[in-house]
Amino acid sequence: MKLFNTLTREKEEFVPIKPGEVKMYSCGPTVYNYFHIGNARPFIIFDTLRRYLEYQGYKVRFVQNFTDIDDKMINKANELGITVKELADKYIEEYFIDAKGLGIHHATVHPRATENIDAIIDIIQKLVDSGYAYNVDGDVYYSTKKFKSYGKLSHQPLEDLESGARIEVNEDKHEPMDFALWKKQKPGEPAWESPWGMGRPGWHIECSCISMKHLGEYMDIHCGGVDNIFPHHTNEIAQSEAYIGHKWCNYWFHVNHLNTKNGKMSKSKGEFLTVSLLEEKGYNPMAYRFFCLQSHYRKPLEFSWDALDNVVSAYDKLVKRIANLSTDGEVDTAACEEWKMKFAEALSHDIN
Repeated sequence: MKLFNTLTREKEEFVPIKPGEVKMYSCGPTVYNYFHIGNARPFIIFDTLRRYLEYQGYKVRFVQNFTDIDDKMINKANELGITVKELADKYIEEYFIDAKGLGIHHATVHPRATENIDAIIDIIQKLVDSGYAYNVDGDVYYSTKKFKSYGKLSHQPLEDLESGARIEVNEDKHEPMDFALWKKQKPGEPAWESPWGMGRPGWHIECSCISMKHLGEYMDIHCGGVDNIFPHHTNEIAQSEAYIGHKWCNYWFHVNHLNTKNGKMSKSKGEFLTVSLLEEKGYNPMAYRFFCLQSHYRKPLEFSWDALDNVVSAYDKLVKRIANLSTDGEVDTAACEEWKMKFAEALSHDIN
Protein backbone atom coordinates (compact mmCIF):
# COMPACT_ATOMS: atom_id res chain seq x y z
CA MET A 1 0.00 0.00 0.00
CA LYS A 2 1.16 3.52 -0.78
CA LEU A 3 0.27 6.67 1.14
CA PHE A 4 0.64 10.26 0.02
CA ASN A 5 2.90 11.83 2.63
CA THR A 6 2.29 15.56 3.12
CA LEU A 7 5.79 15.90 4.57
CA THR A 8 7.51 14.72 1.37
CA ARG A 9 4.67 15.49 -1.07
CA GLU A 10 5.12 12.04 -2.56
CA LYS A 11 3.35 8.70 -2.58
CA GLU A 12 5.42 6.36 -0.48
CA GLU A 13 5.24 2.64 0.18
CA PHE A 14 3.93 2.25 3.70
CA VAL A 15 6.52 0.60 5.95
CA PRO A 16 5.63 0.51 9.67
CA ILE A 17 8.21 1.24 12.32
CA LYS A 18 7.56 -2.16 13.91
CA PRO A 19 6.63 -5.02 11.57
CA GLY A 20 2.99 -6.02 11.90
CA GLU A 21 2.01 -3.02 14.03
CA VAL A 22 0.80 0.50 13.21
CA LYS A 23 0.70 3.47 15.57
CA MET A 24 -1.79 6.03 14.29
CA TYR A 25 -3.05 9.36 15.65
CA SER A 26 -5.94 11.59 14.62
CA CYS A 27 -6.82 15.08 15.78
CA GLY A 28 -10.28 14.74 17.29
CA PRO A 29 -13.11 17.26 17.69
CA THR A 30 -13.36 20.25 19.99
CA VAL A 31 -16.48 19.18 21.87
CA TYR A 32 -18.44 22.42 22.22
CA ASN A 33 -21.14 21.39 19.73
CA TYR A 34 -22.23 18.59 17.41
CA PHE A 35 -19.79 17.81 14.62
CA HIS A 36 -21.16 18.57 11.13
CA ILE A 37 -20.90 16.37 8.06
CA GLY A 38 -17.88 18.36 6.88
CA ASN A 39 -16.08 17.34 10.08
CA ALA A 40 -17.32 13.79 9.50
CA ARG A 41 -15.53 13.38 6.17
CA PRO A 42 -12.01 13.06 7.65
CA PHE A 43 -13.29 10.89 10.51
CA ILE A 44 -14.75 8.52 7.91
CA ILE A 45 -11.53 8.45 5.88
CA PHE A 46 -9.36 7.82 8.96
CA ASP A 47 -11.66 4.97 9.99
CA THR A 48 -11.45 3.52 6.48
CA LEU A 49 -7.65 3.68 6.50
CA ARG A 50 -7.53 2.05 9.91
CA ARG A 51 -9.89 -0.74 8.86
CA TYR A 52 -7.92 -1.38 5.70
CA LEU A 53 -4.70 -1.68 7.68
CA GLU A 54 -6.43 -4.13 10.03
CA TYR A 55 -7.78 -6.03 7.01
CA GLN A 56 -4.18 -6.32 5.81
CA GLY A 57 -3.32 -7.98 9.12
CA TYR A 58 -1.75 -5.11 11.03
CA LYS A 59 -2.36 -4.60 14.73
CA VAL A 60 -3.41 -0.94 14.79
CA ARG A 61 -3.23 1.24 17.89
CA PHE A 62 -5.35 4.26 16.98
CA VAL A 63 -5.51 7.30 19.25
CA GLN A 64 -7.99 10.16 18.78
CA ASN A 65 -8.22 12.97 21.32
CA PHE A 66 -11.06 15.18 22.49
CA THR A 67 -10.22 18.86 22.93
CA ASP A 68 -12.26 19.66 26.03
CA ILE A 69 -10.71 22.96 27.10
CA ASP A 70 -10.24 26.03 24.89
CA ASP A 71 -11.83 29.42 24.21
CA LYS A 72 -14.79 27.94 22.32
CA MET A 73 -15.49 25.51 25.15
CA ILE A 74 -15.36 28.26 27.77
CA ASN A 75 -17.53 30.68 25.79
CA LYS A 76 -20.18 28.06 25.01
CA ALA A 77 -20.32 26.83 28.60
CA ASN A 78 -20.75 30.40 29.86
CA GLU A 79 -23.48 30.98 27.30
CA LEU A 80 -25.38 27.89 28.49
CA GLY A 81 -24.69 28.50 32.17
CA ILE A 82 -23.00 25.14 32.71
CA THR A 83 -19.47 23.99 33.49
CA VAL A 84 -16.95 23.24 30.74
CA LYS A 85 -16.88 19.61 31.88
CA GLU A 86 -20.68 19.32 31.61
CA LEU A 87 -20.47 20.72 28.09
CA ALA A 88 -17.71 18.29 27.15
CA ASP A 89 -19.56 15.29 28.62
CA LYS A 90 -22.67 16.15 26.59
CA TYR A 91 -20.96 16.52 23.23
CA ILE A 92 -18.56 13.60 23.67
CA GLU A 93 -21.64 11.43 24.18
CA GLU A 94 -23.22 12.98 21.06
CA TYR A 95 -20.01 12.37 19.11
CA PHE A 96 -20.18 8.63 19.80
CA ILE A 97 -23.86 8.48 18.81
CA ASP A 98 -23.21 10.18 15.46
CA ALA A 99 -19.98 8.25 14.85
CA LYS A 100 -21.82 4.98 15.38
CA GLY A 101 -24.42 6.02 12.81
CA LEU A 102 -21.61 6.60 10.30
CA GLY A 103 -20.04 3.22 11.03
CA ILE A 104 -16.96 4.80 12.65
CA HIS A 105 -15.35 2.52 15.22
CA HIS A 106 -14.11 3.77 18.57
CA ALA A 107 -10.42 4.56 18.63
CA THR A 108 -8.22 2.36 20.78
CA VAL A 109 -8.26 5.24 23.26
CA HIS A 110 -10.05 8.62 23.28
CA PRO A 111 -8.11 10.76 25.79
CA ARG A 112 -9.27 14.21 26.87
CA ALA A 113 -6.92 17.17 27.10
CA THR A 114 -7.98 17.82 30.70
CA GLU A 115 -6.97 14.28 31.69
CA ASN A 116 -3.35 15.04 30.76
CA ILE A 117 -2.58 18.39 32.38
CA ASP A 118 0.37 17.14 34.45
CA ALA A 119 2.01 15.50 31.43
CA ILE A 120 1.43 18.65 29.36
CA ILE A 121 3.09 20.78 32.06
CA ASP A 122 6.09 18.42 32.11
CA ILE A 123 6.62 18.82 28.36
CA ILE A 124 6.28 22.61 28.51
CA GLN A 125 8.75 22.78 31.39
CA LYS A 126 11.35 20.84 29.41
CA LEU A 127 10.83 23.16 26.42
CA VAL A 128 11.36 26.16 28.71
CA ASP A 129 14.46 24.59 30.25
CA SER A 130 15.95 23.85 26.82
CA GLY A 131 15.32 27.37 25.52
CA TYR A 132 12.56 26.50 23.06
CA ALA A 133 9.89 28.26 25.13
CA TYR A 134 9.67 31.28 27.40
CA ASN A 135 7.39 32.59 30.12
CA VAL A 136 5.88 36.07 30.01
CA ASP A 137 3.99 36.79 33.23
CA GLY A 138 2.21 33.42 33.29
CA ASP A 139 1.80 32.93 29.53
CA VAL A 140 4.28 30.46 28.00
CA TYR A 141 5.15 30.73 24.30
CA TYR A 142 7.06 28.48 21.92
CA SER A 143 9.92 30.27 20.15
CA THR A 144 9.46 29.32 16.48
CA LYS A 145 12.83 30.77 15.40
CA LYS A 146 14.58 28.30 17.71
CA PHE A 147 13.30 25.38 15.61
CA LYS A 148 15.34 25.58 12.42
CA SER A 149 13.05 23.43 10.26
CA TYR A 150 9.82 25.20 11.29
CA GLY A 151 7.38 25.06 8.37
CA LYS A 152 8.75 21.87 6.78
CA LEU A 153 5.31 20.24 6.72
CA SER A 154 3.75 23.08 4.71
CA HIS A 155 6.97 23.47 2.69
CA GLN A 156 7.21 27.14 3.49
CA PRO A 157 9.94 28.94 5.41
CA LEU A 158 9.06 30.84 8.56
CA GLU A 159 9.22 34.19 6.76
CA ASP A 160 6.63 33.14 4.15
CA LEU A 161 4.33 31.67 6.78
CA GLU A 162 4.57 34.86 8.80
CA SER A 163 3.71 37.10 5.86
CA GLY A 164 0.69 34.99 4.89
CA ALA A 165 -0.74 34.24 8.32
CA ARG A 166 -3.39 35.99 10.36
CA ILE A 167 -1.28 36.71 13.41
CA GLU A 168 -2.74 37.61 16.78
CA VAL A 169 -1.28 40.93 17.89
CA ASN A 170 0.51 40.41 21.19
CA GLU A 171 3.31 42.66 22.36
CA ASP A 172 4.43 40.09 24.93
CA LYS A 173 5.60 37.57 22.32
CA HIS A 174 9.21 37.71 21.16
CA GLU A 175 8.18 37.04 17.54
CA PRO A 176 4.79 37.30 15.79
CA MET A 177 4.69 33.57 14.92
CA ASP A 178 5.42 32.33 18.44
CA PHE A 179 2.44 30.36 19.79
CA ALA A 180 0.97 29.68 23.21
CA LEU A 181 1.84 26.51 25.09
CA TRP A 182 0.25 27.69 28.35
CA LYS A 183 -2.32 30.45 28.88
CA LYS A 184 -2.62 32.45 32.07
CA GLN A 185 -6.01 32.22 33.75
CA LYS A 186 -8.53 34.96 33.04
CA PRO A 187 -11.30 35.76 35.54
CA GLY A 188 -13.90 32.98 35.70
CA GLU A 189 -11.95 30.51 33.55
CA PRO A 190 -11.12 26.91 34.54
CA ALA A 191 -7.46 26.65 35.48
CA TRP A 192 -4.78 24.35 36.84
CA GLU A 193 -1.70 25.00 38.95
CA SER A 194 1.59 25.20 37.08
CA PRO A 195 5.13 26.53 37.55
CA TRP A 196 3.93 29.70 35.78
CA GLY A 197 0.80 30.20 37.86
CA MET A 198 -2.82 29.20 37.34
CA GLY A 199 -3.73 28.59 33.72
CA ARG A 200 -4.59 26.08 31.00
CA PRO A 201 -2.85 24.48 28.01
CA GLY A 202 -2.84 25.91 24.51
CA TRP A 203 -4.41 23.86 21.74
CA HIS A 204 -1.35 22.46 19.95
CA ILE A 205 0.45 21.01 22.96
CA GLU A 206 -2.32 18.57 23.89
CA CYS A 207 -1.90 16.50 20.71
CA SER A 208 1.86 16.22 21.16
CA CYS A 209 1.42 15.14 24.76
CA ILE A 210 -1.45 12.70 24.20
CA SER A 211 0.13 11.02 21.17
CA MET A 212 3.48 10.51 22.91
CA LYS A 213 1.80 9.24 26.07
CA HIS A 214 -0.13 6.54 24.19
CA LEU A 215 2.10 5.85 21.18
CA GLY A 216 5.60 6.69 22.36
CA GLU A 217 8.25 8.90 20.77
CA TYR A 218 7.85 7.40 17.28
CA MET A 219 4.60 7.32 15.32
CA ASP A 220 3.70 5.78 11.96
CA ILE A 221 0.76 7.92 10.78
CA HIS A 222 -0.62 11.27 11.92
CA CYS A 223 -4.01 12.19 10.43
CA GLY A 224 -5.91 15.44 10.09
CA GLY A 225 -7.74 17.79 7.77
CA VAL A 226 -5.78 19.94 5.31
CA ASP A 227 -6.59 22.97 7.47
CA ASN A 228 -4.51 21.34 10.24
CA ILE A 229 -1.30 21.43 8.19
CA PHE A 230 -0.71 25.00 9.31
CA PRO A 231 -0.61 26.02 12.04
CA HIS A 232 -1.68 23.03 14.13
CA HIS A 233 0.45 20.22 12.74
CA THR A 234 3.32 22.56 11.94
CA ASN A 235 3.37 23.57 15.60
CA GLU A 236 2.98 19.98 16.78
CA ILE A 237 6.10 18.97 14.87
CA ALA A 238 8.10 21.91 16.22
CA GLN A 239 7.26 21.31 19.88
CA SER A 240 7.38 17.50 19.69
CA GLU A 241 10.72 17.22 17.90
CA ALA A 242 12.25 19.91 20.10
CA TYR A 243 11.09 17.88 23.11
CA ILE A 244 12.25 14.42 22.00
CA GLY A 245 15.23 15.47 19.86
CA HIS A 246 14.48 13.37 16.78
CA LYS A 247 11.96 12.82 13.97
CA TRP A 248 8.53 12.17 15.39
CA CYS A 249 6.17 10.86 12.68
CA ASN A 250 6.86 9.07 9.38
CA TYR A 251 3.63 9.69 7.41
CA TRP A 252 1.36 12.75 7.47
CA PHE A 253 -2.09 11.96 6.07
CA HIS A 254 -4.45 14.86 5.30
CA VAL A 255 -8.02 14.95 4.02
CA ASN A 256 -9.46 17.82 1.98
CA HIS A 257 -12.59 19.83 2.74
CA LEU A 258 -16.24 19.10 2.18
CA ASN A 259 -17.64 22.10 0.31
CA THR A 260 -21.05 23.44 -0.57
CA LYS A 261 -21.77 25.76 -3.48
CA ASN A 262 -20.82 28.58 -1.10
CA GLY A 263 -17.42 27.11 -0.19
CA LYS A 264 -16.14 25.11 2.78
CA MET A 265 -18.85 23.86 5.13
CA SER A 266 -18.51 25.95 8.27
CA LYS A 267 -20.33 26.47 11.55
CA SER A 268 -19.48 30.16 11.44
CA LYS A 269 -21.33 30.51 8.11
CA GLY A 270 -24.44 28.87 9.54
CA GLU A 271 -24.01 25.79 7.32
CA PHE A 272 -24.26 23.26 10.09
CA LEU A 273 -25.66 20.01 8.74
CA THR A 274 -25.34 17.28 11.35
CA VAL A 275 -25.74 13.51 11.16
CA SER A 276 -28.99 13.72 13.12
CA LEU A 277 -30.38 16.25 10.62
CA LEU A 278 -29.55 13.84 7.80
CA GLU A 279 -31.53 11.18 9.62
CA GLU A 280 -34.45 13.59 10.16
CA LYS A 281 -34.54 14.08 6.40
CA GLY A 282 -34.75 10.31 5.91
CA TYR A 283 -31.13 9.59 4.95
CA ASN A 284 -29.17 6.66 6.32
CA PRO A 285 -25.86 8.02 7.70
CA MET A 286 -24.12 5.05 6.11
CA ALA A 287 -25.20 6.37 2.71
CA TYR A 288 -23.33 9.57 3.55
CA ARG A 289 -20.26 7.48 4.44
CA PHE A 290 -20.58 5.85 1.01
CA PHE A 291 -20.88 9.35 -0.52
CA CYS A 292 -17.56 10.36 1.08
CA LEU A 293 -15.83 7.24 -0.24
CA GLN A 294 -16.88 7.94 -3.81
CA SER A 295 -14.24 10.63 -4.24
CA HIS A 296 -10.50 10.85 -3.60
CA TYR A 297 -9.78 12.02 -0.08
CA ARG A 298 -7.16 14.57 -1.19
CA LYS A 299 -9.62 16.38 -3.45
CA PRO A 300 -12.36 18.75 -2.26
CA LEU A 301 -15.78 17.08 -2.21
CA GLU A 302 -18.84 19.17 -3.02
CA PHE A 303 -22.01 18.32 -1.15
CA SER A 304 -25.49 18.75 -2.58
CA TRP A 305 -28.75 16.96 -1.93
CA ASP A 306 -28.87 15.80 -5.57
CA ALA A 307 -25.38 14.30 -5.29
CA LEU A 308 -26.34 12.52 -2.08
CA ASP A 309 -29.56 11.20 -3.66
CA ASN A 310 -27.53 9.68 -6.51
CA VAL A 311 -25.29 7.87 -4.06
CA VAL A 312 -28.24 6.65 -1.95
CA SER A 313 -29.51 4.66 -4.92
CA ALA A 314 -26.12 3.01 -5.44
CA TYR A 315 -25.77 2.34 -1.72
CA ASP A 316 -29.20 0.67 -1.54
CA LYS A 317 -28.28 -1.60 -4.47
CA LEU A 318 -25.02 -2.53 -2.75
CA VAL A 319 -26.82 -3.41 0.50
CA LYS A 320 -29.30 -5.57 -1.37
CA ARG A 321 -26.50 -7.32 -3.27
CA ILE A 322 -24.70 -8.12 -0.02
CA ALA A 323 -27.96 -9.36 1.53
CA ASN A 324 -28.32 -11.80 -1.37
CA LEU A 325 -24.91 -13.39 -0.86
CA SER A 326 -26.54 -16.37 0.85
CA THR A 327 -28.59 -19.16 -0.70
CA ASP A 328 -30.91 -21.46 1.23
CA GLY A 329 -29.56 -20.08 4.49
CA GLU A 330 -25.97 -20.92 3.54
CA VAL A 331 -23.38 -18.22 2.91
CA ASP A 332 -22.11 -18.10 -0.67
CA THR A 333 -18.41 -18.10 0.24
CA ALA A 334 -17.18 -17.48 -3.29
CA ALA A 335 -19.45 -14.46 -3.69
CA CYS A 336 -18.36 -13.09 -0.33
CA GLU A 337 -14.71 -13.40 -1.28
CA GLU A 338 -15.40 -11.67 -4.60
CA TRP A 339 -16.99 -8.70 -2.82
CA LYS A 340 -14.25 -8.57 -0.19
CA MET A 341 -11.69 -8.25 -2.99
CA LYS A 342 -13.72 -5.51 -4.67
CA PHE A 343 -13.98 -3.55 -1.43
CA ALA A 344 -10.28 -3.98 -0.70
CA GLU A 345 -9.36 -2.75 -4.18
CA ALA A 346 -11.69 0.24 -3.86
CA LEU A 347 -10.29 1.20 -0.46
CA SER A 348 -6.71 0.82 -1.65
CA HIS A 349 -7.41 3.03 -4.66
CA ASP A 350 -8.90 5.71 -2.41
CA ILE A 351 -5.94 5.62 -0.04
CA ASN A 352 -3.50 6.02 -2.92
